[in-house]
Amino acid sequence: MLEHKYDFGLVGLGVMGHNFILNVADKGFSVCGLDLDQTKVDSLIASGGDAAKVQATTKVEAFTKALSSPRKIMLLVPAGKLVDAAIESLLPHLEKGDIIIDGGNSFFTDTDRREAYLKEKGINFFGSGVSGGAEGARRGPSIMPGGNKEAYQHIKPIFEAAAAKFNGEPCVAYLGPKSAGNYVKMVHNGIEYGLMQLTAEVYHLLKHSAGLSNEELAATFDSWNKGRLQSFLVDITAEIFNQKDDKGEGHLVDKILDKAKQKGTGKWTSQNAMDLGIPIPSIDIAVSMREISAFKDLRVEAEALYGKPTPKSVDKADFIYKAEQALYFAFIITYAQGLNQLAEASEEYGYELDMAEVAKIWRAGCIIRAALLDDISKTFATAPKLKNIVMAPDFVSKLKETLSATRNVVTYGAENGIPLPGLSNSLTYFDAITSGRLPLNLIQAQRDHFGSHTYERTDMEGIFHTEW
Repeated sequence: MLEHKYDFGLVGLGVMGHNFILNVADKGFSVCGLDLDQTKVDSLIASGGDAAKVQATTKVEAFTKALSSPRKIMLLVPAGKLVDAAIESLLPHLEKGDIIIDGGNSFFTDTDRREAYLKEKGINFFGSGVSGGAEGARRGPSIMPGGNKEAYQHIKPIFEAAAAKFNGEPCVAYLGPKSAGNYVKMVHNGIEYGLMQLTAEVYHLLKHSAGLSNEELAATFDSWNKGRLQSFLVDITAEIFNQKDDKGEGHLVDKILDKAKQKGTGKWTSQNAMDLGIPIPSIDIAVSMREISAFKDLRVEAEALYGKPTPKSVDKADFIYKAEQALYFAFIITYAQGLNQLAEASEEYGYELDMAEVAKIWRAGCIIRAALLDDISKTFATAPKLKNIVMAPDFVSKLKETLSATRNVVTYGAENGIPLPGLSNSLTYFDAITSGRLPLNLIQAQRDHFGSHTYERTDMEGIFHTEW
């Protein structure tokens, strides 16, 4: 049996779990870990130093008995069946009022199912998104919890202490009931897909059209990171271009195979957006491009078959200037799409999300943290019912001033055979969402013609059908 009572328990002592426990312990809370792998248990005990502050075991019963009441147990295990297995292993040793927190990337409907199941047993269940990777877990992630509001008060001090800070404010907040936290994290990851695709497209343009060297790319992205594009992704992109290959000559980025993998959260975002009828084309195409990238052999054969035009020469300084504007424009549009999905889902699923709070807890610690999010948070604070930031006066001016350069860059890509689907989809979304009339009247006519699906009219009320 363990000798002490611990404030917080964590199941799953991989890199994320190991780091998060040490983070919580650094903030003054005692923590106990559980893992079936003795090596991981020993590693944590060695890292923790003081057994009164950090302890670990492979025994479920010893773990649960070592936790103070109500037990606060976080799971950092892979999403899916392992989460259910972990819950079942804990249940015989828990009491009413105890709390289980799923800190993985679980699909939100799984969280709803688990929450309802555990509620019947008197156990509080939280789906809590955690973003920031291993470094974030150790130094301070963005945390997105959803579940029982009253029970949250028991974990609030721990989460607020462990979370990243932006101007002293913790990047964590109670988001809403049931799966609100997992849903917000899912859309966070969808936005992440979009921003990464956009950054890759701009890199492609600057390298292959403007002819920037890796050193120049690093300097360009570093300078952008000091301005309005300041963000985690732009920052690490500058670092990537500076990284030399430790296994050969040149820079590492040039040796990495152009096949991007994914774990599914971006796909979930797209699938659910379609279920809700919410357009998020910048995110959708980012998912599709990762899928297209997997067809490497086909792409190489097709390029040999069709060829590629030689890109027209550009003025380097002017092109860099326009590329920055286009990336800023598309970043705004991608955030707009994801946040619009959150606002609509909040109504559909009863989350009652505070959109200003969502943007605030993304300002530090998470992968999509960016200077833009402070502007977005302030926008929602003054207009809580706003559905889409493209309608906010501050963002109207930002989009208007970058629109011409975006059109120029997208046109250049189309004329020179350079795929810019993220940039072009962002522009198309903007053009469509700002069009008072779209040609979908013809689609309704076609649907009525072949399937008697009816239509509405612009000049009178009612539902109509025509024998064409």
